[in-house]
Amino acid sequence: MPSFANTISPTPFGFFDSDNTFQQEADGMVTFVKRKLGDDVLSVELTRKEIWACFEEASCEYSRLIHETKISSELTNVLGLSTGSQDFTNKYAQQTLEFLLRKAEPYATEAYIGGSYNATMCYVDLVNGQQDYDIYSDVKVLSGSAAGQVYHSTLESGSKGKLKIVEIFHFEPLAAQTFLLNASNVTNFLATNFNYESYVNSTVFYVLPIFEDVLRRGMLESAFRVRRSNFSYEVLGSKLRIYPIPTTDLQLGKLYIKLMPPHDPYNPLYTDDSIYGISDASNFPLGNLPFRSINQPGRQWIRQYTLALCKELLGLIRSKFQNIPIPNADLQLNGEALVSQGREDKDKLITQMKEFLANMTHSKLLESDALAAENLNKQLRYIPMPLGKSITIG
Repeated sequence: MPSFANTISPTPFGFFDSDNTFQQEADGMVTFVKRKLGDDVLSVELTRKEIWACFEEASCEYSRLIHETKISSELTNVLGLSTGSQDFTNKYAQQTLEFLLRKAEPYATEAYIGGSYNATMCYVDLVNGQQDYDIYSDVKVLSGSAAGQVYHSTLESGSKGKLKIVEIFHFEPLAAQTFLLNASNVTNFLATNFNYESYVNSTVFYVLPIFEDVLRRGMLESAFRVRRSNFSYEVLGSKLRIYPIPTTDLQLGKLYIKLMPPHDPYNPLYTDDSIYGISDASNFPLGNLPFRSINQPGRQWIRQYTLALCKELLGLIRSKFQNIPIPNADLQLNGEALVSQGREDKDKLITQMKEFLANMTHSKLLESDALAAENLNKQLRYIPMPLGKSITIG
């Protein structure tokens, strides 16, 4: 009989046909399957190509189960990478924090300390005696090619959602030095303007942290706005209401507002090619495991799964003929029993493999190592000190 290597298109898909190890295993698989199904006693109605097809399917199934574990462990490290011609099969990825940093970007945007979206400086023309202004019809762009246009009208169609007000510059200006009320006033002024060191004439040396001045300024600025200023505002729905009602020349002019458009997660402020990269488990670039790289425990699982597939296939073939007439009797075939047994064997093998691989994810390995280290530390505490001259750490 022709061998696997000498057969044209021996398997349906040809995933492993060029693998020398697979070729050698395939020829032995024919003998293994036929003998396990009793071919020496009763002919097994399976061709060599049918057995090789089951062998190929079993190898693909093994690859699928292994890759599912790999995806569970490494997906967060490769999200956004190009799906191009890369193949991450049998590769061990370095851990990164890219997934966590990207998840944290919205918080940076909300805190106005970075993020993925820009705010736009706009303004409202204050009108004598008018207290309420509409955010969507009265707010205009301050600068750029769209200067003077209503901001909401400049947004692209399909992105005209809710506008977010970042800041409204409606308050009385504060004197630059009103917040510097600590003892370092003189020394800070001298050090800044006259290149002196931070000391005073009484030779008292002050070392005060900068953040104290920053916190003091923030506190006093808020206090001045609330307690000393009659300038205020509130946002009610789409309306901006300002206090007091503008009537004097000092109160009229432009009221500056910083706005942020609705966030489009697929169109940040920068060109982000990672949007078109690996997005989920469906386009994680993985191929079938090379059969030559699979160890013996894996190959044994593939052999057993191939046998289960062949049992099911043989059962389906024999189920076509329930009884075969022979002289003075009928020969009853065991098709249904083989189908049932083959499917039970497949389910059992897959369940065992999934239970095994569930303990092989990176998170489970970390838990296992942590437990081992903890138990080892407990054992070390019982080691006696030799001659009382050594120190045991633990």
